[in-house]
Amino acid sequence: MRKEQNFKWDTLSLGTCYYPEHWNRSLWREDLQRMKANGIFTIRIAEFAWSKIEPGEGEFTFDFFDAFLDVAEEEQMQVIWGTPTATPPVWLTEKYPEVLNCRKDGVLYRHGMRRHYNYNSPKYQELSARIVEKVAEHYAKRPCIVGWQIDNEINCEMDEFYSESDTLAFRVFLKDKYQTLDALNEAWGTIVWNQTYSAWEEIYVPRTTLSDETNPHQALDYSRFVSESAIRFCKMQSDIVRRYIKPGDFITTNGLFANLDNHRMEDECLDVYTYDSYPNFAYCLDADPKHNRMLKDRKWSMNLTEVRSVCRHFGIMEQQSGANGWNTRMEAPAPKPGQLMLWAMQSIAHGADYVSFFRWRTATVGTEIYWHGILDYDNRDNRKLAEVHQVWDRIKAIVPVTGADYKAAFALVRDYDNVWGARLDVWHGAFEDSSVKEIFVAAQESHTPYDVFYLKDNTEPAELQKYPVLIYPHALILTQKRVDVLKAYVKAGGTLIIGARTGQKDIDGHCVMAPMPGLLKQVSQSDVQEFTFHSPEDDPVSMDWGGQQVETGLFHDILAEDGADAKVLANYTSGYFAGRPALIETAVGAGRVLHFGGTFTRENTRAFLNYTGVMEPFADQITVPAACEIALREKEGKQYLFVLNYTDHPQTIILQEEKTDLETGDRVSGEVKLQAYGTKVYV
Repeated sequence: MRKEQNFKWDTLSLGTCYYPEHWNRSLWREDLQRMKANGIFTIRIAEFAWSKIEPGEGEFTFDFFDAFLDVAEEEQMQVIWGTPTATPPVWLTEKYPEVLNCRKDGVLYRHGMRRHYNYNSPKYQELSARIVEKVAEHYAKRPCIVGWQIDNEINCEMDEFYSESDTLAFRVFLKDKYQTLDALNEAWGTIVWNQTYSAWEEIYVPRTTLSDETNPHQALDYSRFVSESAIRFCKMQSDIVRRYIKPGDFITTNGLFANLDNHRMEDECLDVYTYDSYPNFAYCLDADPKHNRMLKDRKWSMNLTEVRSVCRHFGIMEQQSGANGWNTRMEAPAPKPGQLMLWAMQSIAHGADYVSFFRWRTATVGTEIYWHGILDYDNRDNRKLAEVHQVWDRIKAIVPVTGADYKAAFALVRDYDNVWGARLDVWHGAFEDSSVKEIFVAAQESHTPYDVFYLKDNTEPAELQKYPVLIYPHALILTQKRVDVLKAYVKAGGTLIIGARTGQKDIDGHCVMAPMPGLLKQVSQSDVQEFTFHSPEDDPVSMDWGGQQVETGLFHDILAEDGADAKVLANYTSGYFAGRPALIETAVGAGRVLHFGGTFTRENTRAFLNYTGVMEPFADQITVPAACEIALREKEGKQYLFVLNYTDHPQTIILQEEKTDLETGDRVSGEVKLQAYGTKVYV
């Protein structure tokens, strides 16, 4: 069972990202005062400022940030300090090129961007540990510092590492895991295409090959290795910082990126997790928002749901405030009036108790000159600053929400083996990604809030039992330990829904020589007798479920009953498998398993939510159009109902019972007009 997070904010609050090294010192005090006048009392600093502290190897100077922190303390501004390891200084990369990451073909990523280092270089570990030790030793006791951010956006932009240091570390990782080459060769299936290894020195991280293909079992272990490397690098820093921080100060990092077990990183390294939320990506100039099927900026609620699975009461380290873009890519329009508030409330609705806007003022130099902050280049008060002030007024009104739990009607079950496997296996990835997105859309449009739950080796059935329904879409990789937990959950009264290809593989990614759903077959009492992708030549395939035609998606497992407790709920209605089972329900103890042979779509997900009785759990309180999102946070017997309008025109909602508008204090019921991009919180 996962432990509780070590740190929670005691009140809703706002912050911003600030770069004192970018600005003339004459601006510092004025900037902090303007922030406070608009509700910002915390800033993050220093995450890209290594050379301001160590301008040459072993030459440390603390004067610059001492001067800034003096001003921060005089202005009673709280500070989150970012360790500066995301951007090594040029003196370091020129003298020690072995610290650089490289492409799969061996070409080094040179100085001039960020995140161009590798985690496994002994020299980079040494120098990173030294700079972190120096800054923690010198700054941690400062009264203004309240938290520490490790690095910046770990695995962002680059989540693959191919340096010589990575190969050496990969060999150590594999030796620890397999002990012998015979065991490794068996796990990697190296008998195929004459890949058998006879010495550890013959093994490398994935390299450029003909057609750039890679052994899938090696690639799966490589993903695990990258995650291990990133977590070890993070823990090295957090262990150092923890020796110096004051009681009550927290350690975090920001973002949520691939090839990384974020849950383990939270548990082993951090006190609280923070995310960087940029919903304006939905409107980038290379996007197509008019034909977007993922609900545009509302899709960031899916990301926030993932964050909440890592840390129930999280923070936002970078919240969109202005147009995004570099000088090379990601160009986008400015957020429209009301969207800054909408996106901040979106984060809070999903569990954020701290929201920090990126950034205070737009950079006038560098790659991010078009990643706009609250203030523009001219430094004048503007619409965005006024809207930040409105957010401040709002959070003062809704401060009782602090620490309230998000209430979910069901959980989407995931695990890292299958998440990583789906990135490497185009068969798996094609429908894993689609199903996860379609489940999100169905939940949003039917106003059925959900959680994401990651199965871990230490997961206990009690952690799952708060959810009446679990959807585990396409668990190709199954382990007996996970199956035992799921079986206990179902026997205690839960409903488990599984989809196509469940149980196809073992932990090494081998296709098991047993009928699917593999290890779950004994529980589901079902059998996959045939299977196929949906052919692009064919019309969409449906199943007849109680007289209703329900679509079955991108892949079709043709099922059969295989036990006395199993019964067919639906049969395919077209294709060469028409009339054969598409959905089987099996009673198990006090619960049941629904084995669905297809992939999940927004239509069939709504059918599952309706059938299991979890759809629209708050319908007795409120009726809202599909264009709006609702979320409910609960604390000490009080329910805080969030309503968010993502459209550019008013929406009508209906309160089925009298509630208090937390912002105005008014008692309201019946029809309420929610303005364009408007948000409300009711209790």
